[in-house]
Amino acid sequence: MRTWKGILGFSVAALVAAAILAQGAEAGKAKAPQKGGGKAAVIWPAADQKWADSPDAPPGVKQVSLWGDSTKGAYGAIQKFPAGLSVPLHTHSHDMRIVVVSGTLIHTPEGKPEVRLGPGSYLLQPANYRHSTACDKASECVFFLESPGKFDVKMVEEKAPAKK
Repeated sequence: MRTWKGILGFSVAALVAAAILAQGAEAGKAKAPQKGGGKAAVIWPAADQKWADSPDAPPGVKQVSLWGDSTKGAYGAIQKFPAGLSVPLHTHSHDMRIVVVSGTLIHTPEGKPEVRLGPGSYLLQPANYRHSTACDKASECVFFLESPGKFDVKMVEEKAPAKK
């Protein structure tokens, strides 16, 4: 049975994703000219989006690039984590803004308890912020992702205990 919070969360996620897509997407298929603004509308049904391996991400992570190029600079994308994926302590070189669309993303800041983020949840990961990320094993995780710089994952090396 769905609760009003679950329905509201999903609705917020869908509206945020739609608004972001409408504002920044440049890579759509069906473009129509607009009067006055010089920009074209982008209309890109989910059925026409092609999932591909996400560059520089752990195996199994898929991505639809909405605008920009995540291997070169600023970009927007929809990413999908397989159920149960877990990425140990790491950082990214650039800020990352995330809106969860479906599934439960598990975010764990270094030295703090995990936070479970369901549909409609928002997360800002500042550049060089140490955290681990996982997707609950109950279902895959889909989220909108935007960053002002190229995507990377820099693993944090575990220090061996000092010898006595």
